[in-house]
Amino acid sequence: MFKATWIVAAVATLGLSACLDTDLERGLAGATAGAVVAGQTNVDPAVGAVAGGAIGVTCSNYSSVCN
Repeated sequence: MFKATWIVAAVATLGLSACLDTDLERGLAGATAGAVVAGQTNVDPAVGAVAGGAIGVTCSNYSSVCN
């Protein structure tokens, strides 16, 4: 269950964060989502924020989700 939650969170962050304009915006959205998901799964929110922020910053801004 733990791995499935993180996979769903990563996919959601990658898909939704691509709709933002800059890497900073995507990183902040990813960090926020990561902290929220981590808090709900009894993981340190700081760890979730770092992971979500890293995923948000590195995702492509040419996603087909927003087109």
